[in-house]
Amino acid sequence: MSSKAATYQTVVKQIQALLQDETDSIANLANIAAVLHTTFGFWWTGFYFVKNNELVLGPFQGPVACTRIGFGKGVCGTAWQQKQTIVVPDVHQFPGHIACSAASNSEIVVPVIVNNVVTMVLDIDSTDFACFDDTDKQYLEEIVELIAQKKLAFA
Repeated sequence: MSSKAATYQTVVKQIQALLQDETDSIANLANIAAVLHTTFGFWWTGFYFVKNNELVLGPFQGPVACTRIGFGKGVCGTAWQQKQTIVVPDVHQFPGHIACSAASNSEIVVPVIVNNVVTMVLDIDSTDFACFDDTDKQYLEEIVELIAQKKLAFA
């Protein structure tokens, strides 16, 4: 097992413990963003909520971010539209990429799906190119499934 996978397994257990007794969505999502951000040293880690047919910035860790993203726009809007995880090794090559920060070079976006509806996306950016791989995809999808099961949503 890779050390990255072992680290993710620990993070999943930590997130399960954080979610166990807390019912507030914002508190839970803020802690999830913090755990992922500090554990892996990502450039930006956070959530966008689906609200009035656009993605609206939610809890995050990192520098100032775009506050609203349209359906099908950029990596986040495309992951929402396609209802699937998107891994981008070089964001500068992604058609329609929204450059919230010039320091971002790779990105992974994982939609949170409840009853076949995307309710939010988890967006993570790195200053490294090709930072994200199948290990990140596997465990981040597991983490968003925990969020979906808890039915965390902006209220």
